[in-house]
Amino acid sequence: MIREEDTFYIGKISKVRGLCGEVELLFTDDAFDRGTAEYLLLEMEGLPVPFHWTEYRFKNDRTAIFQFEDVDSEEAARRLVGAKVFYPKAALPEEEEEAELSSWQALIGFTLYNREGRIIGVVESVDESSANILLTVRSEDGEECYLPLHEDFLLELRRRDRVLITDYPEELLTLNQKS
Repeated sequence: MIREEDTFYIGKISKVRGLCGEVELLFTDDAFDRGTAEYLLLEMEGLPVPFHWTEYRFKNDRTAIFQFEDVDSEEAARRLVGAKVFYPKAALPEEEEEAELSSWQALIGFTLYNREGRIIGVVESVDESSANILLTVRSEDGEECYLPLHEDFLLELRRRDRVLITDYPEELLTLNQKS
């Protein structure tokens, strides 16, 4: 059985492409291009289902076009649209820790911890529209807050574990909470 903690979110199927069953993956992390797994896990009715690909190609730096085995029609591909896509952690190369992030969007799904090891929350989105990168973080109790991504607050980045160890002042964590 595939456990949630053994995978991480990399994007979602955004639309069908053509009539032969191809789909577009709007990705936040290009792990499928760096790792060794020849499948992606699509969330179908709340469960991770492996879909093996026969080929993929990049459309641009945020979208890849996939052809999955046994998905050979527009109708079959339509059933995948909107599915969240995950990648197995074990398929990442050992040198993953030293690799650079493909973009700040790759932080989506990372768990933020404070320096004492308490969970702050999970990164839901990254806003790169200005010079100041802003993380949207959802806490375990469902509260949403916005945190600047700045090297002064970042203590450790563990890519393979999808973890950020931070040193945000407590006041910053509670200042901009939004329910």
